[in-house]
Amino acid sequence: MVKVEFFFDLSSPWTYLAFHNIQPIVQETGAHIIWRPVLVGGIFNSVNQSVYAAREDASNLKFRHSGKILNNWADWTGVPLFFPSKHHPLKSVHAMRMCCALEEDQDALCPFIEAAFQAYFVREDNLDDPETLIAVADQAGFDGAALFEKANTEGNKLRLRSNTEEVIHRGGYGSPTIFVNHEDMYFGNDQLPLVKRAIKLARL
Repeated sequence: MVKVEFFFDLSSPWTYLAFHNIQPIVQETGAHIIWRPVLVGGIFNSVNQSVYAAREDASNLKFRHSGKILNNWADWTGVPLFFPSKHHPLKSVHAMRMCCALEEDQDALCPFIEAAFQAYFVREDNLDDPETLIAVADQAGFDGAALFEKANTEGNKLRLRSNTEEVIHRGGYGSPTIFVNHEDMYFGNDQLPLVKRAIKLARL
């Protein structure tokens, strides 16, 4: 079975789209997907600081055009999107630690990711707020307070740092970073057609 690793941060709108758009690909191809939480700010600080300059430059034509393309993708794929929210850019460390607390149980992690994305990109909730995160987890069927407490153990703090360092070491520079069978790397929602092709080639 082809393995697909999806390194993600909940603060990224492109990751939100890719999270929804990669799932039909995985179902069609029979690949096995593994959700890997990272802190995208840590990636940017280490290997992609130009992102910050682009955000601050209101005249950056490429950055402005990317907003149009983002909404085109959302419309085309039927994924509801309200972006940027009043909480953008999001400090996602609390949310990503909660994802780390669920990483060993992928069947639980996936619905939490979906609920958190819905909260941030549809309802425009503030995922930097612990009480909001706990409520999101409760609504998704978890014990939100217990999950938040588990997320803030040293083990899950270390897991988030380790996952972030791993994706940087493997060549990643943002979210989502996607690997097919460990070595073959892709980035972003726009490259999902190539991910689908890579999965099919890997099955030959």
